Amino acid sequence: MPTNILMPALSPTMEKGNLAKWLVKEGDEVRSGDVIAEIETDKATMEVEAVDEGRIGKIMVPEGTVDVAVNEPIAILLGEGEDDSALTETAKPKAEAQPKAAKTESTAPEPSGPSEAAHGKAPATEEKPKQPTANGHDTSERVFASPLARRLAKEAGLDLKALSGSGPHGRIVKADVEKAKAAGGAEKAPAQEARAGVSAPTPVSDEAIRKLFPEGSYEEIPHDGMRKTIARRMTEARQTVPQFYVTVDCVIDDLLALREQVNAAAPEKDGKPAWKVSVNDIVVKALGVALSRVPDANVTWTEGAMLRHKHADVGVAVALPNNGLITPIIRAVETKSLSAIAKEMKDLTARARERKLKPEEYQGGTTAVSNLGMYGVKDFTAVINPPHSTILAVGAGEKRPVVVGSKIRVATVMSVTLSCDHRAVDGALGATLVAEIKKLIEKPIAMLA
Repeated sequence: MPTNILMPALSPTMEKGNLAKWLVKEGDEVRSGDVIAEIETDKATMEVEAVDEGRIGKIMVPEGTVDVAVNEPIAILLGEGEDDSALTETAKPKAEAQPKAAKTESTAPEPSGPSEAAHGKAPATEEKPKQPTANGHDTSERVFASPLARRLAKEAGLDLKALSGSGPHGRIVKADVEKAKAAGGAEKAPAQEARAGVSAPTPVSDEAIRKLFPEGSYEEIPHDGMRKTIARRMTEARQTVPQFYVTVDCVIDDLLALREQVNAAAPEKDGKPAWKVSVNDIVVKALGVALSRVPDANVTWTEGAMLRHKHADVGVAVALPNNGLITPIIRAVETKSLSAIAKEMKDLTARARERKLKPEEYQGGTTAVSNLGMYGVKDFTAVINPPHSTILAVGAGEKRPVVVGSKIRVATVMSVTLSCDHRAVDGALGATLVAEIKKLIEKPIAMLA
């Protein structure tokens, strides 16, 4: 029986991807482990390997196709002894070969994303949509939803009737329930407002916005996957995470002197220094050490419990060419030397700009650093990116007058602002953490002890 090759879920949050390139063609023989295609996610370009051996019978999705849904068939693999006539049969994926993309008979709906398949469950037999009567009321109270979505909605106290489904035929799946939970039950708001006789605010349409500007006065640039993801996650963060901010000014003359000494001591490799520590590298180290000293702030909020992490995994915001942003992660920062952080950051930044990072290199983390100092920005507030509970915004170092004892002197001062998730980090705890960060930035030699 032919086997469907499905669009893989290359990360836990991936819902769609772009099929950038086929590395095989119809008729090619492949073995398990052979690289057959390149898939672009919103963050990276990744290679896809065959999980079975056989012959590529048909390529169903041509290269260059964008927004291919996870678990959608992209090609058909013919097994030993099968010829092209077998392509007319309904191909099913082998559960033992692709357990995360298991499907039922062709009469059952496809899973809409990786979330349900990842639980090792095939989707239930499709339920029939509710049939309205002549007066417009439903003849049945059944809601078109998967069993997993029903259970998760019940646990979260969400009304399935208030959710919109993104699965086949409008079926509610796990992703829809998780979206409603992340929005704090926002999916229920329209129904609740309707019962109260209040109309929900209607967003301004794209067409209405275009009419505000003379035709031909602008260039229309379609959103790519990364921009859509940034917009969605930052909107969710602002709507669902109660954030507060604490700012301190740090005198960084000692930090600059230490940086100069560390770089001067770097051994040469191929006629160049083996590393070059930046101010940002030292700030990353300071944040990691500070979290190890204030462990109650090194946490992640979940509805059921607080996750207190054993290490400080610090994400570092990297601007990408042609717009966009990604946050590669330095793991266990508090255990690493400045030179190790500098070398790792250089490698991650280079591969991030080539969209070659692996998901585990930019997903997760316990906090992050966003530095706009190189653009001359004095201070700003950064948006927390869940599951983080904090993010440190770093401004430019500049000469300012400071009071030392009873005298005024000129020093290099850098402002940093810590954004905190108030569900996980209270005001006093946030102030304690930023005070520890300030202490380490101003006396960085303490991080090397």
